[in-house]
Order: sequence, then C-alpha cells, then structure tokens
Amino acid sequence: MNETIVTLQGWLGSDVTVRQAGDVPVAGFRVACTPRRYNRRTGSWEDSPTQWYSVSAWRGLADNCAGSLRRGDPVVVHGRLNASVWVNAQGVEVTTFELDATLVGHDLSRGTSAFTRTPKPAPASETGPTEEAAPTAA
Repeated sequence: MNETIVTLQGWLGSDVTVRQAGDVPVAGFRVACTPRRYNRRTGSWEDSPTQWYSVSAWRGLADNCAGSLRRGDPVVVHGRLNASVWVNAQGVEVTTFELDATLVGHDLSRGTSAFTRTPKPAPASETGPTEEAAPTAA
C-alpha cells in the first residue's frame, strides 16, 4: 500500500479538542507550518505563506495530546498525510491537508518539556492471588 508519511514541525494553532468515535477518543488540532528561507539577494530571512494542517490522534495518543498540548506550543507531528479536495460555499475548489498522527511531541529545539509516563493498568492475572490468613502453629 502506498501512503504518504510525513513529519511536520510547526506551532499548535488551536487548542486540542477530544471527541468520541464510538468508544474511542479522537483528539483534533491544527498545526501551522511557516517555511522560512534565506534570500541571498536581500541578505535576509523571508517567511513563505503559512501552511495549515488538521491533525487527528486516536486512542491513548489522543488522551496524551489533550493532557500535554496547548495553543501556541511548538510541536513535531509524524503520521499519514491525506489531501481532501472539495468545493466551498463560494464555488471555489479547496484542498485541505489532514494528518492521521502516529507520533506527537513538543519541539525541543524551541524549549524544554517534562515527560511523565502514562500508567498502564495491570492485567488481572498479574495482581496475584488474594492473601489469606495462614494457619498458625499451636
């Protein structure tokens, strides 16, 4: 199967929203990427137009994104890119880019972050037998 896998470096342009798809949480947010190029003729850096991406993160990643990310945070997002072409209300054909995230994190070239491991519930078989009072010798 041919899929386009990309890594984005940008800024969170919206707060993370979480919705339910059946019984599965899905986080949604927007990432803004503004390419910056050096212009040799002028000797200065110039910003290209900002590119906006809609990102979806599923299941545990959705919960972690909701608990960790805030609007304006610098992020790195890795996942499967999809392009959707549609016609808006004014009759103009529009292309939107949507990313189904597999990895999301803070861009540590822009600042620091503290990591907290998500606790995983222990399977029922690992909780061990219930302790019963041992008979005492008389």
